[in-house]
Amino acid sequence: MGRTVIEVNSLSKRFGMYASPAGRLMELLSPFPSKAAKFWALKDVSFDVREGEALGVIGRNGSGKSTLLQVLCGVLRETSGRATVHGRVSALLELGAGFHPEFKGRDNVYMNGAIMGLSHKEMDLRFEAIADFAEIGDFMEQPMKTYSSGMFMRLAFACAVNIAPDILIVDEALAVGDAYFQQKCNQKIMEFRNNGGTMLIVSHDMETIKRLCDSAILLHKGTLAEHGDPVKVTDAYARMNELG
Repeated sequence: MGRTVIEVNSLSKRFGMYASPAGRLMELLSPFPSKAAKFWALKDVSFDVREGEALGVIGRNGSGKSTLLQVLCGVLRETSGRATVHGRVSALLELGAGFHPEFKGRDNVYMNGAIMGLSHKEMDLRFEAIADFAEIGDFMEQPMKTYSSGMFMRLAFACAVNIAPDILIVDEALAVGDAYFQQKCNQKIMEFRNNGGTMLIVSHDMETIKRLCDSAILLHKGTLAEHGDPVKVTDAYARMNELG
């Protein structure tokens, strides 16, 4: 393991709870303190990830897992505390996120590369590898609104792993697709890991966490309930679920 590439210090994220979209707008325009109810999706979470490490993130639905990943990717801004990421991040947060349904697959590949800071020329060098991995054939030249969910997943994952990221973040994305493609994704992930890549993996499959990860964290109601060896953390999660 190398230098620290992800530093999370006392990270908290709060959301307002509104009865309607109009309530949210009124708060933005009002000079007075908000009276809306507050929900803390994350509360005082701290951990580090070192270069080359694979960290599993587990917890029940609503425990703050996706919020944490969105803060790390810059999609959301923290309410307090700090999350610092060093290196190029490639994320699969949800199926087809960032793709435009009216654009062709090819156009979306290049647009995705531009978002990641790669030039058109750099994407030219990567396009063949992306197309080969996705295996969607002539659909690469069709609008993505014509794609099945499996095709979306193939292209999204192909883009994520073929732009030379330093850090790969995967949020349940491997649950989509047939057994052949899941195996192909797992092989690519192992290749990424063996080449020294850093990973954060959210999964409800505890065997995946134990097999792929060096360490894991357990989130519960927005707080860090457990952090350490994947077997210890997944066992703690199992006990939590038994208690209800």
